[in-house]
Amino acid sequence: MEAAVSAMATKLDVLIIAPHPDDAELGAAGAILRMKADGLKVGVLDLTSGEPTPHGSLALRAQETAAATKVLGLEWRKNLGLSNRCLEPSIENRWQLAGVIRTVRARWLFAPYWVDAHPDHVAATELIEAARFWSKLSKSDLPGQPHYPERILYYLCIHLKQVATPAFILDISAYWEKKRAAIACYASQFIAGQPAGPPTFLDRQRDQAAYWGGLIGAAYGEPFFSREPIGLTGFGGVT
Repeated sequence: MEAAVSAMATKLDVLIIAPHPDDAELGAAGAILRMKADGLKVGVLDLTSGEPTPHGSLALRAQETAAATKVLGLEWRKNLGLSNRCLEPSIENRWQLAGVIRTVRARWLFAPYWVDAHPDHVAATELIEAARFWSKLSKSDLPGQPHYPERILYYLCIHLKQVATPAFILDISAYWEKKRAAIACYASQFIAGQPAGPPTFLDRQRDQAAYWGGLIGAAYGEPFFSREPIGLTGFGGVT
């Protein structure tokens, strides 16, 4: 799998790494759209297929992912083919992911927030952090040349009812409708089997985005987190 991903790779500025298809849309679709509008090359790497699920299938989930990818306008999206429900930060998985990181040579990585009830999400974050370190190793059998992404930022796609304090909130007001459309592509996950009456799952996503946006005086926002201090070169974008 790593050879197939690497062979089709292109150089990226940002790599969003998601445990399952739909996690990148839930936590960072607004950021993806905004970064692309700013001229950055952004890619998404899904670690697993996300299946099985109650109303999904491998074929259906692939179709939904393709539709969401089109909404986001992504030119690079791959799947590492790891095991859904059994995702582990193993040495083998670390090797595969580090190989992709060394190939796409992204400056920034985005990972799930590190506290969660979903074991796959927690394992994904541990795997991403370990693979980031491994990607800089010399004298190894990893593909490509050593590369160390400057920073990992963390997005919310959590299964816990808690409100963490973000390092910053990104104004995504201009991109909310497209984010909503991208999430809605995953009908097997967020529409099928859900209560028909309001508030729907998408209603709650809107309300959460409005909450984060309200904290910075914007209509909609996305929160992001960091384990390390974030440096500023000025105050032009501070709200």
